[in-house]
Amino acid sequence: MNVMSKPATPTTTDNMTGAHVLAAALSRHGVKEIFGQSIPSALFLAAPDYGIRQIGYRTENAGAAMADAFARVSGKVSVVTAQNGPAATLLVPGLAEALKASIPIVAIVQDVSRRFTDKNAFQELDHFALFGGVAKWVRRVADPARIDDYVDMAFAVAATGRPGPVVLLVPLDVLDERPDIDPEAPRRDARLGTFPLDRTVADPTRIAEAARLIAKAKRPLVIAGGGVHSSQAAAEVEALQSLGLPVATTVMGKGAVDETNPLSLGVVGYFMAPRGRSSHLRELVTEADVVLLIGNRTNQNGTDSWSLYPKDATFIHLDIDGGEIGRNYEAMRLAGDAKLTVAALTQALRGEDLSAITDRRKALEDKIAAGRAAHQNDMKKLVDLDASPVRPERLMADLDSVLTPDSIVVADASYSSIWVANFLTARRAGQRFITPRGIAGLGWGLPYALGAKTARPDAPVVCLTGDGGFGHVWSEMETARRMKLPVVVIVLNNQILGYQKHAELSLFGNFTDVCDFEAVDHAAIARAVGCRGVRVEKPEEFLGVLVEALAADTLTVIDVVTDERAHPPITSFQGKEALDY
Repeated sequence: MNVMSKPATPTTTDNMTGAHVLAAALSRHGVKEIFGQSIPSALFLAAPDYGIRQIGYRTENAGAAMADAFARVSGKVSVVTAQNGPAATLLVPGLAEALKASIPIVAIVQDVSRRFTDKNAFQELDHFALFGGVAKWVRRVADPARIDDYVDMAFAVAATGRPGPVVLLVPLDVLDERPDIDPEAPRRDARLGTFPLDRTVADPTRIAEAARLIAKAKRPLVIAGGGVHSSQAAAEVEALQSLGLPVATTVMGKGAVDETNPLSLGVVGYFMAPRGRSSHLRELVTEADVVLLIGNRTNQNGTDSWSLYPKDATFIHLDIDGGEIGRNYEAMRLAGDAKLTVAALTQALRGEDLSAITDRRKALEDKIAAGRAAHQNDMKKLVDLDASPVRPERLMADLDSVLTPDSIVVADASYSSIWVANFLTARRAGQRFITPRGIAGLGWGLPYALGAKTARPDAPVVCLTGDGGFGHVWSEMETARRMKLPVVVIVLNNQILGYQKHAELSLFGNFTDVCDFEAVDHAAIARAVGCRGVRVEKPEEFLGVLVEALAADTLTVIDVVTDERAHPPITSFQGKEALDY
């Protein structure tokens, strides 16, 4: 029976267990998918009656990453589940990433029965201590009659203010018990499953002051971060840019603006060495006199270890989290939602004299165009795109040639995120490039792809990962096959931990033993799982294989033998002779 045809809410409280009440509450908030394995079994047995399907991961750490990407792409608060004890511990890395990257997730963890608490029950653990550092909020439901209350609190906390993960502990017996609910009592009707849940706008007086500063500036610059995507504010930032302001982004902010726009600098940060797409535009950052930061955490990588942003500029910092404003750069405070506040700022700017911005627009566009052309000349001189083993830059050029504005690209951490951020092009404001930049751990790539595909099944989804990151999550290929989530996985198979080896060579002139791997045929592993797997050893083979993979109805792994000496244009690597091995 099609689960979507079943009622989304219970029609009676007779014979309802806590699991049914929980499923009904999740459905009320618009939940249609739960990322979970077998437990809480009672919840998953009840869920189909409320139009909810289970996306069954193989490991909890991958499940949390799937939930993360699902939330980023869908704009909905995602739900992931786990059993108490060891399964719960595996949620920690994914929730830590979501906390740092401000992604709302509700994690439902089945706990031991209430009567067994603190008796050393099987796999009992102090989950409050476990999740205390990786969640905004952790609570235990002690009474099945209050499940609705706690579910509403969980969604509200996850989606309010700076979004983030929350944990709801539900004892096993609470799920099995029939709650004592008065059928005549008022029922909760709130629907809190999208984010931002509450939009606020910054102080109008400060918005007016910011508009005056920008209008009078000689070299203003906007640097948009991931908060633009979380706020769904791309259209508003695009309107701001249309006034004549140049816009750069962080890695997480990539896609906040159309990168083909004449006023788009692309991604700026710690990979602006030669070969970097924005390498010839560095002065537009370092010489800016007024910098507007939007949803930007001013973190180490985004600021090239806090050396990139101009020291003498006036900063205007817009963020939903007042604690982030001025953290690393003292700034005028615009505390509020990006969508509403950028719209208000744009309106305020239209009331100012913008002749200075308008007068220098042509020269600014020419400078950006010249910087882009200089980058293309660098690529011709510095990279042999026909070399074997294959250069990642060649793969990115071919991938970029077939991407559409609706394409979603996800990346694993480490080099993969940089190849994607630096060498692919956002072709519309709001296009999604999903990268783990919260804590940037390996192994997020494939599960990110599956979460994104679950959120937007009609969109082409491509994952870029290294052999190091892919080795964390091979098992999730079976998930993709079972759940019918056809994505394309490009594996950069260079038989090393690239960033680790090159960083050690850069710093110490030598590298540790674990950096080198034995040879692995990842395409063969994919075929063994029942998916498609193709091995590519020559650059001219890749594009045709990629096109076929994008048209396939199952996961395809493209295992590309790449040059282990290839590294992105990281500024700290520049001029290091040890990397010329």
